[in-house]
Amino acid sequence: MSTPAASMYSEAAASMASELGLKKGKANLEVFAATVEELASKDRNVLAVVSDSRGSGKLGPFSERYPEQLIELGIAEQNLVGVSAGLASAGKTVFAVSPACFLSARSLEQIKNDVAYSDNPVTLVGISAGVSYGALGTTHHSLHDFAVLRAINNMNVVAPADNYEAREAVKAAAALKKPVFLRFGKAPLYDLGFEAEQPFRIGKARLLRNGGDVAFVATGEAVIHALLAAEWLKRNHALNARVLDVHSIKPFDTETVVAAAKGCRAVITVEEHLVNGGLGEACAAAILESGHAGCRFRRVAIPDEYTVTGSQADIFRHYGISMEGLAQTALSLAENNVPVS
Repeated sequence: MSTPAASMYSEAAASMASELGLKKGKANLEVFAATVEELASKDRNVLAVVSDSRGSGKLGPFSERYPEQLIELGIAEQNLVGVSAGLASAGKTVFAVSPACFLSARSLEQIKNDVAYSDNPVTLVGISAGVSYGALGTTHHSLHDFAVLRAINNMNVVAPADNYEAREAVKAAAALKKPVFLRFGKAPLYDLGFEAEQPFRIGKARLLRNGGDVAFVATGEAVIHALLAAEWLKRNHALNARVLDVHSIKPFDTETVVAAAKGCRAVITVEEHLVNGGLGEACAAAILESGHAGCRFRRVAIPDEYTVTGSQADIFRHYGISMEGLAQTALSLAENNVPVS
């Protein structure tokens, strides 16, 4: 089921990242697997439960080193969640690992009832999320997971943007002892930095760049493209863009998002998710309910249609989630508003 992961970055974007001193790390999936293995080495109660997904979840080395701490259920996502909930209720620290498209759709009832309603501390790990499966198409894309899972009470929804956040999110999920959904893609990611100044905390966005003209509010693997677009706008059009890394879709950092809306003339949300029900709608609700509707607002996401066929990079470019596309969206908003510089 896996396909080769093409680079998500154009030559211009890769060059910009290099000039900013950003280092390309691993795919978050690899960091996830290494972190779970580290936790398992210290605690025999740490378990990985998989649905024929140890390979795609990068858990091969884990299964070899700790065979008694990995449970293989085959392609049976509903059983995966039910068994994981039972293990968690017995005191185990459980990571239930499956492709996000199937985990968040086929086993939704089990997530709602066995995990969230029953308050079983399962960490649901949606792998190859968003459009990571590329040309395998809409059946394998997970563009609904934010929408359905943030609608379930007692569910935390987290999409790390780089390797640091992935590592910390896994540790935080294990320590939280609550239902958590972690979303990981397949592509190698640039390290964003700012670890010391802004440590990772579930429910708290990270300010990666300050600015008062436009605000990019982004999540997951789209964050790096927003950060590069902000630098491109500064160099080429003297626009100062704020960049928020909203890794936690739920709980949602309303305060930081509203502050960005109050401090900027335009807000652009960026996500590898359908335009319906995700980060963009969460931001819009937060801003409007705060009573602040004075800034322009645009959602950059996958529109309400079946996605085009292509790699993750192709899809990002087509829908304007790339550095270049986001910069053009920001310029369009600036041109249709009062001058921003």
